[in-house]
Amino acid sequence: MIKNNQQTFNRIHVLLDAFIIILSYYISYKLRFEFLPAHFDFFLLETAYHYPVDIYARQLFYIIPGYIVIYYLGHLYDPKRSKGKRVELWNLLKANTIGIIYYIIVLYVFIKDIHFSRKFILVFFVVTVLLEYIFRLALAASLQHLRRKGFNMKHILVVGYSQAAESYIDRIVNNPQWGYLIHGILDDTKKKHLAYKGVHVIGTVDELKYFLATNDLDEIAITLSIDEYSKLESIVSICEKSGVHTKFVPDYHNIIPTNPYTEDLNGLPVINIRNVPLSNSFNKFIKRVIDIFGAIVALIIFSIPMIIVTIIIKLTSEGPIIFSQNRVGLHNREFKMYKFRSMAVQTETKERKAWTTINDPRVTKIGSIIRKTSIDELPQLFNVLKGDMSLIGPRPERPFFVEKFKEEIPRYMIKHQVRPGLTGWAQVNGYRGDTSIRKRIDHDLYYIENWTLGLDFKILVMTFFKGFVNKNAY
Repeated sequence: MIKNNQQTFNRIHVLLDAFIIILSYYISYKLRFEFLPAHFDFFLLETAYHYPVDIYARQLFYIIPGYIVIYYLGHLYDPKRSKGKRVELWNLLKANTIGIIYYIIVLYVFIKDIHFSRKFILVFFVVTVLLEYIFRLALAASLQHLRRKGFNMKHILVVGYSQAAESYIDRIVNNPQWGYLIHGILDDTKKKHLAYKGVHVIGTVDELKYFLATNDLDEIAITLSIDEYSKLESIVSICEKSGVHTKFVPDYHNIIPTNPYTEDLNGLPVINIRNVPLSNSFNKFIKRVIDIFGAIVALIIFSIPMIIVTIIIKLTSEGPIIFSQNRVGLHNREFKMYKFRSMAVQTETKERKAWTTINDPRVTKIGSIIRKTSIDELPQLFNVLKGDMSLIGPRPERPFFVEKFKEEIPRYMIKHQVRPGLTGWAQVNGYRGDTSIRKRIDHDLYYIENWTLGLDFKILVMTFFKGFVNKNAY
């Protein structure tokens, strides 16, 4: 059973982590006192004297158990079949930051020995994160190789044929490195031997007890269609009596968010259909302060390119330098969004209902360049200062297309629960210009439901590396 394997694996993992911490500690000592130049300071002023290695080694007696407990609480020993490398790195950074704080408190508050090197502590943090991450990458690669060969598999039975079941099977089939093996589907509405991507209907829901008794299963995935939820309670009861781990994949996953916000209403669990972190007043305030500061800095940095573009537009084509267009923003309110004019002047009726196309004759020579490089978007920094827009957020659309898309694309209007942005999660992932609207909205919804300052900074960095050049702009 995977459960027993996981327990054995975790024990080995703990021992290996303890070894890596010892190795990191020794390497850090060597780096700090034998290899790093004397002027390596980082404002951490220290004397030339340092304790011998055996004095430092004594600290491992409380560092190792402390770190192991912190790693456990930081979910570093949870099953990692479907977790990404970024999540693992983020968890490692958090756990090691807490570990270093723990080390400093014990060292300088409880032991009260000020002669331990602060530079050593800094080096130890960096080396530990680096070695632990390399170890986990190697471990993940080894496990994925074994799972592709058919080892270390988690055996699953799916109960209920629905859209949720198909979505679940899609993800399992597309990620063999996760090591999931689906034995079949139990359903009352489909004929036996019907298959979806190689997974067959092998019986009815009433046969669940039989399959639990005669198969060595690790997990049951309940994927009933929404009109069969009356069976849910009895199925859960049967699974719990068998002791097999049970998961519920709701058939309304396209309604609730990936990370739903739940409330405890005096013992009654309540799921909020939409969790929008930016509806929180503190989050809104912080984001607005960063927007104002960032817009001012950006205007200073890009002031010379903006002046140059202004002069070129004025000299090469007739019409205004700045082009304003109605867009739909926060709470479905319309606002005037500014751009450098990149097209010949046209009537409002033609402009509001048409996208640009390849070799569009309306685009000026300078317009083609500034559209490709997103320089035409720079005047929107003034929209940010006015409060119409944010630096990061879903791109705003014209009223005509909003009316069109809200009828065609489910959940489209949710994007208007936050301020629109100059750049966003969809844009840095390649969905800008003439690309899939549905994919764009999926990315916008992910941003809205999972917003953090960290995600904003990540999008900002990604914009500088791959977000300015727009291959889909004509």
